[in-house]
Amino acid sequence: MATFIWVPLKKSKDVDLVKPLSKFVTATYSGSDDHTEYIRAVEELDKLRRSALIRTLDKHESSLEIILRYYDQLCAVEPKFPFSENQLCLTFTWSDAFDKGSLFSSSVKLALASLGYEKTCVLFNVAALASQVASEQNLDNDEGLKTAAKYYQLASGAFGHIKDTVLSALNRDPTMDISPEIVGTLSLIMLAQAQEVFFLKATSDRMKAALIAKLANQAADFYGDAFKQCQHKENLPKYFYFQEAMPILAAKHCIMQANAEFHQSIMAKQKKCFGEEIARLQHAAELVKTVASRYDEYISVKELTDKINRALTVAKKDNDFIYNDRVPEVKDLEHIGKAALVKSTPITPPLSQKFTDLFEKMVPMAVQQSMSIYTQRKAETVNRLVGAMREATNLCNGVLASLNLPAALEDLSGDSIPQSIAEKSRSIVQHGGLQSIEQLIKDLPELLTRNREVLDESLRILDAEEKTDNELRTKFNQRWNRTPSGDLYKPLRAEGTNFRNILDKAVQADQVVRDRYGTHCDMIALLCKSEDELNAAIPSANPTKTLQGSEVVNVLRSLLAKLDEMKKERETLEGEIKAVTFDMSATFLTALAQDGAINEEQLSLAQLDQLYSSYNQRVQASLQTQEELLGQVQTSHQDFSSLKQSNTEANQREEVLKKLASAHDSYIEISNNLREGTKFYNDLTEILLKFQNKCSDIVFARKTERDELLKDLQQSIAQEPSAPSFSVPGYQSAPAPGPTPAPRTVFQPAAAQQQPPAKAQPPARPPPPSITPQAAATAPPNVTPTGPPTNNPPPVAPPSQAQGPPYPSYQGYPGYYQMPMGYNPYAFGQYNMPNMPYMPYQATPGQGGYPAAPPGQGGYPAAPPAGQSYPGYPQQPPQQQHYYPQQ
Repeated sequence: MATFIWVPLKKSKDVDLVKPLSKFVTATYSGSDDHTEYIRAVEELDKLRRSALIRTLDKHESSLEIILRYYDQLCAVEPKFPFSENQLCLTFTWSDAFDKGSLFSSSVKLALASLGYEKTCVLFNVAALASQVASEQNLDNDEGLKTAAKYYQLASGAFGHIKDTVLSALNRDPTMDISPEIVGTLSLIMLAQAQEVFFLKATSDRMKAALIAKLANQAADFYGDAFKQCQHKENLPKYFYFQEAMPILAAKHCIMQANAEFHQSIMAKQKKCFGEEIARLQHAAELVKTVASRYDEYISVKELTDKINRALTVAKKDNDFIYNDRVPEVKDLEHIGKAALVKSTPITPPLSQKFTDLFEKMVPMAVQQSMSIYTQRKAETVNRLVGAMREATNLCNGVLASLNLPAALEDLSGDSIPQSIAEKSRSIVQHGGLQSIEQLIKDLPELLTRNREVLDESLRILDAEEKTDNELRTKFNQRWNRTPSGDLYKPLRAEGTNFRNILDKAVQADQVVRDRYGTHCDMIALLCKSEDELNAAIPSANPTKTLQGSEVVNVLRSLLAKLDEMKKERETLEGEIKAVTFDMSATFLTALAQDGAINEEQLSLAQLDQLYSSYNQRVQASLQTQEELLGQVQTSHQDFSSLKQSNTEANQREEVLKKLASAHDSYIEISNNLREGTKFYNDLTEILLKFQNKCSDIVFARKTERDELLKDLQQSIAQEPSAPSFSVPGYQSAPAPGPTPAPRTVFQPAAAQQQPPAKAQPPARPPPPSITPQAAATAPPNVTPTGPPTNNPPPVAPPSQAQGPPYPSYQGYPGYYQMPMGYNPYAFGQYNMPNMPYMPYQATPGQGGYPAAPPGQGGYPAAPPAGQSYPGYPQQPPQQQHYYPQQ
């Protein structure tokens, strides 16, 4: 009686996980100490997938453990890699578990670039293998019963989880085997079988009859609900799997009801309700009789039937002779209670007891993205503070240069090079002079061109793939049912547009630097000359030595010294600001664990305010100090200028000194700008190369998906009829035999596949001795074989449809029709008989190795003597046209 239903596994194609995941790890963690460890983890994940899905698995708990480990790894790795069609694109191909295809078509497959699809299919295999492991258990001992119940509940939970999540995990309709209606039915079947195992356990432990009855009644309910779902779901009956399962479910429903009634009758006997006992036993007997008459080929109930009948015989005898209790109607009996001791196991990873996260040190993508945004916010904060100080310093230098300070205080002699100008000249020479700037300016266009070429090539391969996709979509129309490349590439194209805008802005910035260099080029060249040449180029002026001891000069020198000290403090402060570090990953991980989400903006702004609030105050204080000092310098310089003797030579000299001071400041700024520009282009090249790799990866994945879809389309197109169907003339058609009753298993011995005998007239042609007949070919009508026997075969019409191997047919299932054994041109040579129509023949019993004719039929005639014609047949003239074309 213990016949249990198990589910076949889905088949998957091999997928190379190493290459794409390793590229992502290298691009993201190339500078990390854990880079090598992550690469090894990727290789381990690839090996685990092959072990879990590609190689053949035994129906054993160790095999189930492998699939559970792989499923756990998928759940652990999903948040740590950007699996999607437009980022880390991996295409997973799975076949329908129940659709095995046919002679002329392969099984249904679906390929999706979705890790959710992979997880769903792997979980289906977890449930399927759990059902197989449970069905292999020995239910005669407690250990086997416990294991079976455990895995049936796991299978039920896994199928139920798929039912709730499959539509959200996929971006299109799933194959039928993982559709909500089918996995929901499978979940209920597995739950019913788990309840039955508990019933068997209670029976073997000889527990109270009342509890056993309730367990059996609950199992009957589960089986009944499962059977109803199989009946009423539109897509289930088309699968042979469910056609085989439905009779078992119906039988189990009746059997569990019978068990419930039987054990409840024991309770009635204990309560001395003998009439109720008989009524329940009679109902149980009717139920098992129904099973025996309808489903005996699937489940044997002989043992249960005998047990019920024995109890019923004893109960009737005792009641008739002793108790004489009235036997109530079944409808008047009290309803038996229910006790559900099973429930679907919730799917909460990790499911494996031996699970170890291969990427334990890798943070989830949500944390990675939050870290990236936090790093950008931090960089913006640092740039704002440092930029404010640099801008203030440039303003200060510009104001001092316009006032010719400190050169005006150092040039009181009127004929020597001021010390500050001499230092500026030496500084420019040390930095490489004009040659270094001109070389940097010359390198910028090459760097720009390289970046543009990388960006253009990235977008070109996207355009080429999208063009091919559009052409195929136009060619195949609705058959080309994958995501359009134009929609898929929108994020990448937006990213490419952003890169192009960045390059355009960089070109504008380069031009600003060149213009500034052209403005100060002459003065910079002058500062690069020797001291004698520089001194000769600076106009001389009348001496103003009387101002050397002036209070105004001393005040100006004091203010300039304070400004120099302030600049040095800013350099130190800038270094401190850039050196601030803080690892936000722990904060983000904690938030993700507690809330399931990360409020990056709130956490980042709070942390940045805590880190940089003091530095922000110091920067603002420095800016305020500069503003006060510059105001005092301008006031003191006015006093200083009024004390100086005004003449043309002095004004010319001061003007040249101002330009030299400004040229030095511009040189330093231009050099910094050009070096930053060079670094920007080099850094952008690395980013664009990563962008190009991302485009190449997705195009490669789309090409693989395209090839798979084209292959499937070619197969489906090849299977379509090339011309409309037409009716075959009646004389060319042979009646096809009807379907046979459903066998107990898929493959039966040859004797079990015999068809019902053909009608008595005309007689069936016997087959060759070595082949088991499936259907007898009938002779053409209106022809009565007479005369001597013949060894020639009768004419046989070609089959009306393509004939397959002699597969059995099943109840309710349109099986294959059997091949008429008359059609065998190799054995009988149907078309090589000259000038003679094909006639059916009869042989005498035992002649020629053929069996005797059936009773009531004439024997097969023997061959005529040499040179004589067949008696009883009209002779055909030589010009008679043949009935069949001659070969």
